[in-house]
Amino acid sequence: MSYKESYEFWLNDDYFDQETKNELKAIADNEAEIEDRFYKELEFGTGGLRGVIGAGTNRMNFYTVRKATQGLANYILKQGGADKGVAIAYDSRRFSPEFAKEAALCMAANGIKAYLFDALRPTPELSFAVRKLGCISGIVVTASHNPPEYNGYKVYWEDGAQVTSPKDVQIVDEVKAITDYHTVKTMDEQAAKDAGLLVMIGSEIDDAYMVELKKQIIHPEVIKEMADDITIVYSPFNGTGNVPVRRVLSELGFKKVFVVPQQEMPDPNFTTLAYPNPEDPKAFTLALELAKEVKADIILATDPDADRLGVYAYDTKSGDYIPFTGNMSGMIIAEYLLSQKQATGTMPANPALVKTIVTTNMSDVMTEAYGVKQIEVLTGFKYIGEQIKYFEQTGSNNYVFGLEESYGCLAGTHARDKDAVVAVMCLCEAAAFCKKQGITLWDQMINLYEKYGYFKEGLHTITMKGITGADQIKAIMAGLRSNPIKAFGDLKVLEMRDYDADVCLDMATGEKKPTGLPKSNVVYYALENDSWCCARPSGTEPKIKFYMGIKGTSLEDADAKLKALTDALLSQIPEV
Repeated sequence: MSYKESYEFWLNDDYFDQETKNELKAIADNEAEIEDRFYKELEFGTGGLRGVIGAGTNRMNFYTVRKATQGLANYILKQGGADKGVAIAYDSRRFSPEFAKEAALCMAANGIKAYLFDALRPTPELSFAVRKLGCISGIVVTASHNPPEYNGYKVYWEDGAQVTSPKDVQIVDEVKAITDYHTVKTMDEQAAKDAGLLVMIGSEIDDAYMVELKKQIIHPEVIKEMADDITIVYSPFNGTGNVPVRRVLSELGFKKVFVVPQQEMPDPNFTTLAYPNPEDPKAFTLALELAKEVKADIILATDPDADRLGVYAYDTKSGDYIPFTGNMSGMIIAEYLLSQKQATGTMPANPALVKTIVTTNMSDVMTEAYGVKQIEVLTGFKYIGEQIKYFEQTGSNNYVFGLEESYGCLAGTHARDKDAVVAVMCLCEAAAFCKKQGITLWDQMINLYEKYGYFKEGLHTITMKGITGADQIKAIMAGLRSNPIKAFGDLKVLEMRDYDADVCLDMATGEKKPTGLPKSNVVYYALENDSWCCARPSGTEPKIKFYMGIKGTSLEDADAKLKALTDALLSQIPEV
């Protein structure tokens, strides 16, 4: 069916409600808009189903949510998992509660028990709930850190991690196999409850989640000792983090926690946040104002579904608040956990740290220093969660920490996705520990640079929307594969890794070997002098991302080297 035929079907079929039809009638004279809404189906990427809210096959709406859920339900039934049920959570975005309920009622209509949270909850708590309740699967309705017009739908499997290959592809196939919307099942809410197929969950999961979080604390006595001396400013970015973050910090004994009032309560419009992303410096404007007022030691912010953490730390020398990248905050937590587990004799046997291929190489040096095995996985935290499952199945290693550059990490194995609530907790403990030593988190970051090297990373993202944009992204990736770049400025390419073709190419000898990782649309260049760069189309947005990393001898040298590499990389991409 062409995009025009799909548009006409939605406009005329009795299955679709009048409000949807009115929205589509309003764009009747806008061919480009019709094409963008109907030229494809939303697909599962590294973060699941995600798109702009609105009518159409390429939009987030009741019908695409129901269809996705019916496909997932069909897959669950084929796996014999109906009796285990599905846990469902949602965030503060537009239509999140409604989409979550639609998913629950579709599951119930298929004879699969749905455990639906009674109010918004963080994504990591959904991951925890899947395993706590013994579910076969889980769904969380969220668009994470995307702008307000977006919503999304992440699918988890029984290990608590987002679905990976081959299940993700198989679920997509089940969704694509549904060609008649009239076959999608749903049922009355009260009837589902009466039949025991819709069960509301809440405080009992919250309490159990809190217990698991607090197991990650190493020095509770330090927190109590420094509770009156450390000042924390926190923003939940109008999302799900407000209640659990404040609860865990309070229960641990932190006393001086100031929440940004304009960003405290749920707000689907993110009125003070054009882009509710902890990677965006503009999102910290109000938090920085409050921090200066209360003389905060650290500023913390979680994205709307509370799986990513942004950090600023006070610098006593300059009097400024210094922003931390996800790599920097991840390394601060990793160093604290590894050093203190070693010091207290609580490091498990065969410890392992898991990171993605675009995460800082500082972790390579750090893990070697502590005798911890490091495992690299593809971009997407689901691959880190997958490693925890492998460790449990094989007994090969014990997980101690996992991180990715995009402001996500996980301490503990209570969840199998990045968890900003536990990250806040660990960062605050590390800050208290540092303050007891008379240093700030920024001082500690400088200590890590001096100890391991001045590693610095960058990210350049280009948005290319619609069919034309998708074709441009394909052309860029094809060009990187067919004509491997031999040098980026003064840095020679040592090896090119094409994860889609599963080939590592030695640029000096021409020798080829497998990457050792699953197939993925990623091209990676290993360069001289501990440098690297990488290209990867986003799995959830119309973007192509260019990652790069270097190692300098000082902050200034690292800045200069990163700029030179970034400029050299972008000069090699004609479309840029």
